[in-house]
Amino acid sequence: MPAHVPSRARSGVGGVGLGLRSTHVAEVLRDRPDIPWFEILADNYLATGGAIPRQLATVREHYPLTFHCVGMSLGGTDPLDMDYLKAIRRLVRDAEPAWVSDHLSFTRFRRHNYHDLLPLPCNEEALRHLSSRIQFVQEFLGRRILVENVSSYLSYQASDIDEADFIAELLERADCELLLDINNVYVNAVNHGFDARAYLDRIPVARVREIHLAGYETREGYLLDAHNHPVTPPVWRLYEDFVRRQPDIPTLIEWDKDIPAFEVLQAEGQKAEALVARHVDTPAEAASA
Repeated sequence: MPAHVPSRARSGVGGVGLGLRSTHVAEVLRDRPDIPWFEILADNYLATGGAIPRQLATVREHYPLTFHCVGMSLGGTDPLDMDYLKAIRRLVRDAEPAWVSDHLSFTRFRRHNYHDLLPLPCNEEALRHLSSRIQFVQEFLGRRILVENVSSYLSYQASDIDEADFIAELLERADCELLLDINNVYVNAVNHGFDARAYLDRIPVARVREIHLAGYETREGYLLDAHNHPVTPPVWRLYEDFVRRQPDIPTLIEWDKDIPAFEVLQAEGQKAEALVARHVDTPAEAASA
């Protein structure tokens, strides 16, 4: 069995972190801003020589890190890419992140990489398939991983389990943890017509290791998980409602396109910190009264 991920208190990761993108690395290394931790997209740091590994090592000297991946294709039917997993394992060994995450999706089919996070049907077959592959990855890396709920724009006829119940069952079967993307929950709630709060109420809080917050785009008839806008008011409301239950879950501001000045990301992080601070010392029963 994989080793338990360290507790939040011992991992060095807490509060509200930021996704570190190449646009801001030089500024971060020069100014050393007061950020509790950074999440890096591990796929961008798999080179074995040159400036990129040295850059990562320098960031790691000053900040706790977590790794976010997009290449495991946990839901795919192609064999797991062992070269990729070996590269991730090497990077984990060298940089010692607090935890590693990827998505409940597939990115490859018949050896073609779609460079997108493609959703899965929610049914028993998918549960068995995902839990087996997640368990293998955890054994290979020697640690639990986090899996992230993804946004979607279609529904499968083969789905016969509610997504929130599907995720809760998967977390138990695979014995993994959840990276809860609240923006994705809201996007899917609008796109598919379900109650986002009822969805979040069925998520097992004890399995949530990290929360993602991001911005979406409004398109004609649907929302697009674009990660190129500030967090929106309805997502902030869902976030505050969720952290009433467990205020100490580390949160990340995620912004991947049309990346703004670093100060804009810091301001988003400060908003999240202010919402959490309202509930840190408030019992859940009193907060919901």
